[in-house]
Amino acid sequence: MARYYDVHPRDPQPRSIAQVVAMLRDDALIAYPTDSSYALGCRIDSPDGADRIRRLRRLDDKHHFTLVCAEFAQLGQFVHLDNAAFRAIKAATPNPYTFILPATREVPKRLANAKKKTVGVRIPDHPVVRALLRELGEPLLSSTLLLPDAEEAMTDGWQIKEELDHLLDAVVDAGDCGTEPTTVVDWSEGYPQVVRVGAGDPSRFE
Repeated sequence: MARYYDVHPRDPQPRSIAQVVAMLRDDALIAYPTDSSYALGCRIDSPDGADRIRRLRRLDDKHHFTLVCAEFAQLGQFVHLDNAAFRAIKAATPNPYTFILPATREVPKRLANAKKKTVGVRIPDHPVVRALLRELGEPLLSSTLLLPDAEEAMTDGWQIKEELDHLLDAVVDAGDCGTEPTTVVDWSEGYPQVVRVGAGDPSRFE
């Protein structure tokens, strides 16, 4: 049964954030708000978090998980950045973009794309997820909360709690944060290729 946390969207209660992070450190799978939609999240080294996300969303090994980072400085630990990518991504974040880049050895093989050895990274601009990341001290392994056969991501925290009560450990509700997913930019070949147009302005990468 998922624990439910109703937090302020701009000034989240520190006690609630600390409780959610304590659950994450105990291998919880959570639903949480971002600057584009609600997402599923767990620790990178959670023994079964990625598999739980795959089962819930019915994903295959071609799916790009996303490492949600608190700040740009964290990216270099997990992905390879050339000078052009470094400058462009730093200028564009924090914002609702996901960047697909070659993974470093710090990323467990089971989390990277099986064929391309790439992973998604993003730096969101939402007070609640930024508070969670600061308290956790490491990125979240994440995936959009888009259920199989659904056309849009879920937006209502209480509905998420009711529908996924036995599949999640916690729901962090900060109100409606929209249904439009991130704009996805594949930079794995050394140049930007917009592969999904979403909430982030794609023109700067076209």
